[in-house]
Amino acid sequence: MFVLLMLGSGLFWTITYILIIRRSILDRTYGMPLAALCANISWEFIFSFILPSSSIQRIVNIIWFVLDAGILVCFLRYGRNEFANLSKWIFFTTFGLTLATSFGAVLLVTLEFHDSGAYSAFGQNLMMSALFILMLYRRGSLRGQSIAIAVTKLLGTALASLAFFLYTTISHNSVLLPFLYVSILVYDMIYVAMVYKQQRAAKQTSIEATASASHVELSL
Repeated sequence: MFVLLMLGSGLFWTITYILIIRRSILDRTYGMPLAALCANISWEFIFSFILPSSSIQRIVNIIWFVLDAGILVCFLRYGRNEFANLSKWIFFTTFGLTLATSFGAVLLVTLEFHDSGAYSAFGQNLMMSALFILMLYRRGSLRGQSIAIAVTKLLGTALASLAFFLYTTISHNSVLLPFLYVSILVYDMIYVAMVYKQQRAAKQTSIEATASASHVELSL
């Protein structure tokens, strides 16, 4: 059952990454916050090539790494549009520092806790969940985001949390991991609700604009 839950998690996260890339290209922006992206791609590189996981999980990690590389390309290509007040040098320096810090943090947390990546994975997932909410709030629109991304992201982490909570010794001996599971779920549910509300508001605005345009045409 653990393997099935983790495969389900892997599938939903793979879909999430693909949807983020698609939405980023369509909206010409990035779809994953910088710190979350750097932590993600660092984790996947470490557990694909430096401290490789079991055979099946390693294959999933490599797939995720390739997809995250695609998300990274979108960030580097469109990211400066979101930070017009930053020079090119500051933008790329900030990216480089964030990536280096994230890589070091993921690797050292793993070595410090002597685990297979669970603490760093769920820790960065909580950060990611909070950052997606902040990104939506700062943009005030669904650019680079969608309800499908929000839902698949929630399901991907929820299945992994359930698998670890029910079937791993590390969870049974930890007070931190269960806290992370619940916190991530709460933040992800808030994000889904916010995206849904934003989507409904955008749709209502579009309907009203169409109705107004039709009224003007009839008046003419």
